[in-house]
Amino acid sequence: MASLQKKKILILCGDLGDGHIQAASAIKQAAKLHDPEVDAEVVNFSVVTHPKLHNVGKYCYTQWITKFPLMYGYLFQKTRDENAFSHLFKKLKFYTLSRLVRLLEDVRPDVIVSTFPGAAAGISMLKENGLTDLPTVTVITDHTDHSYWLHPYTDRYIVASGHVRDALIRHGVPFEQISVTGIPIRSQFSAKLNRDALRAKHNLDPSVPVVLVMGGGFGLIAKECFSTLFSDDILKTMQFIIICGRNEKLRLQLEADTAPYRDRITLKGYVDDIHEWMALADLAITKPGGLTSSEAIALKLPMLLYKPLPGQEKDNASYLIKEGVALEAKSDTELVGHLQALLKNPDSLIQLKENAARLENSQAAYLALDAILHTESVELPHDLRPAVYARA
Repeated sequence: MASLQKKKILILCGDLGDGHIQAASAIKQAAKLHDPEVDAEVVNFSVVTHPKLHNVGKYCYTQWITKFPLMYGYLFQKTRDENAFSHLFKKLKFYTLSRLVRLLEDVRPDVIVSTFPGAAAGISMLKENGLTDLPTVTVITDHTDHSYWLHPYTDRYIVASGHVRDALIRHGVPFEQISVTGIPIRSQFSAKLNRDALRAKHNLDPSVPVVLVMGGGFGLIAKECFSTLFSDDILKTMQFIIICGRNEKLRLQLEADTAPYRDRITLKGYVDDIHEWMALADLAITKPGGLTSSEAIALKLPMLLYKPLPGQEKDNASYLIKEGVALEAKSDTELVGHLQALLKNPDSLIQLKENAARLENSQAAYLALDAILHTESVELPHDLRPAVYARA
């Protein structure tokens, strides 16, 4: 009988980047560790709504942001605030609500959480059409704001910082509907890890600085980046761990290119123990994803952000640089210059670490879980709901 009394959380994620999935997993993990009376189930919104086409959509999205970044950035800025263009964008719906209704009938949740903007839009639409009255929560997985996260039938927003909260308030979201918890990350990033033991485990030279290179779940740091790093001068003074994510093509290309430097370069594909690789590193070269940067901050790992793409990456980078936890490399030349300067000047790395310690919030998943469990449906007159976020 006890299992029937559990509070059920349905967490909807998406697979356009690993951040949405990792945030959902962090909340589920927090529920499992925090409260035996809470049962969290993670479901991929894209798979539910497009069981046969979601991989095509993921491929098209990746091609779009990598091949046409300026177009993506333009549309991101054009639709940042609520306006005629963003309203038109939100009305574009490539799924039927019936699949979501069936999902709710199958799972029977007490509260619905979205870590993916498309899922937040779909659930808000369900409420607008009277197809559910469940409390709904949106977890924003970036250090910035955008109208595609904001929907009038969302009851609570979980955000990374006061910076994002203030931006949502400018959009017209009521203060009391926003919880500043940090971006949820898994408990592994709050564990005390022994750097020397981890370096020994992975056969790394304990006396040489370790640079971790990550390109996100799709491996979006291009092959061209590494040709700049593979110089004798650099490889004499540091060793590299390169995480290619799910980009198997990149990993195979680099495997051939780096064969002469195998004593200084370790190549990995997608890894489940990224917290260990981050904990043993002195510096990370990475894209400024919301989850990746939050994990790095939790481990006090300085970041060198490589060519952030227009849109949320650029916004994330601006926030991280302003807070003093990262530097930005806009070109390969800047990448090498920053890299050499940082590793030659330990005080610079120490300052980045100290700034990260000030921002660190490894308990974000538990704080988010608490906010989720205390969310109730906001009762607003039906005719006022669509205008809630009309202010820019």
